[in-house]
Amino acid sequence: MKTLDKIPTGKIERASKLVSTGAKIGGNYLKYFGKKLVNPELNRDELNEDNAGDLYDGLKSLKGSALKVAQMLSMEKNLLPTAYVEKFSLSQFSVPPLSAPLVRKTFKKYLDKYPEELFDTFERDSINAASIGQVHKATKNGKELAVKIQYPGVAESISSDLALVKPIAIRMFNLQGKDSDKYFKEIENKLMEETNYNLELRQSKEITEKCSVIPDLEFPKYYEALSSERIITMDWMRGRHLSEFAKTDFSQELGNRLGQTLWNFYMFQIHGLRKVHADPHPGNFLVSEENTLIAIDFGCIKEIPDAFYVPYFDLAVKENIENDTIFTERLEELEMLGPGDSPKERKFMKKLFKEMFTLFSSPFNDVHFDFGSEQFWDGINDLGQRLSKDPEVRRMNSNRGSEHFLYMSRTFFGLYNLLHDLKATIRVDSFKKYLSK
Repeated sequence: MKTLDKIPTGKIERASKLVSTGAKIGGNYLKYFGKKLVNPELNRDELNEDNAGDLYDGLKSLKGSALKVAQMLSMEKNLLPTAYVEKFSLSQFSVPPLSAPLVRKTFKKYLDKYPEELFDTFERDSINAASIGQVHKATKNGKELAVKIQYPGVAESISSDLALVKPIAIRMFNLQGKDSDKYFKEIENKLMEETNYNLELRQSKEITEKCSVIPDLEFPKYYEALSSERIITMDWMRGRHLSEFAKTDFSQELGNRLGQTLWNFYMFQIHGLRKVHADPHPGNFLVSEENTLIAIDFGCIKEIPDAFYVPYFDLAVKENIENDTIFTERLEELEMLGPGDSPKERKFMKKLFKEMFTLFSSPFNDVHFDFGSEQFWDGINDLGQRLSKDPEVRRMNSNRGSEHFLYMSRTFFGLYNLLHDLKATIRVDSFKKYLSK
């Protein structure tokens, strides 16, 4: 794969790249409408493929928050056409890496030494390159190590990147008014945290230590002396990415065991630590040769305040959803209903939210839950399709819900998708026995 000797870091440079990408997409539309004049029955599949390819090619050269947004969208399988999901999912594993000279320059700047001075061996070619950084393999004192290096200029460009993306997102998701600022601020704050490798090191140590009580779960050890604000060094963990493992002919028993470990890991964090690994895409989990689950990359950790946690999980209880008084009060606490809603809007949104919470909380209302159930996933797909096509939903102000929904929804959608890939049946309350340890 071709390497990069330079990443656009200036606001004008990055904006120019997005403008040129926009011009390509405009050309794709002209080509599509020209063909549609000849063939009125033509669908948008070719247009979606062309646009997804051009957009991804533009984002991958920018890296950073622009590419991170693509990675996040690739997990929302019901939000985008298939062509976008397939192309954007490459951002989880495969983007052009930095060249060796740029890697050496980064080491010298942040650790005051070149990699060959710090490690016994250091592979100049990266093993994995993604949105914010790339990983190299190294050895020291007989240990195999993974060294993650952040791309230059990523942290400095987050605010300007989001300012460029904001108008597109406002139109795409029908956001209105100043209230939308809280959502963009939440994303900006989280992306800033993800670029702070000193913070990631502290978070990694804390969560791996506290979650060590969960069986069949492994974590790498982190090395502070070989890390800095832009470089982080940890044990090299052997295993297959969860998405690769899910394509193999594994037994139902093993799928259930790995799924139970994954479920326990997330529920322990949410209910025991009130913070959670909010980046559950397949690239952050491995399955070891011993068939244990390995969790890596703790850059994106979402803290869950009590003011959100209590009403949010109150609405995971079936009886509370059925009780109109409690249901309405919790929706108001979660900012999903507001004082500016008309009676018609209030009635419409309550009906919609009741259907949503009933569906998405269904795993919490059983002793065991089968995430391989096609009925469950057909329900999610059907709801997503109806919402995307409902003109009443599009007409209403979509600034609904606390900003904390952004990363909590991302966490649960990602977790549910991983459990679905494993076709896992889990015991819902199994995590509780680890909370007192």
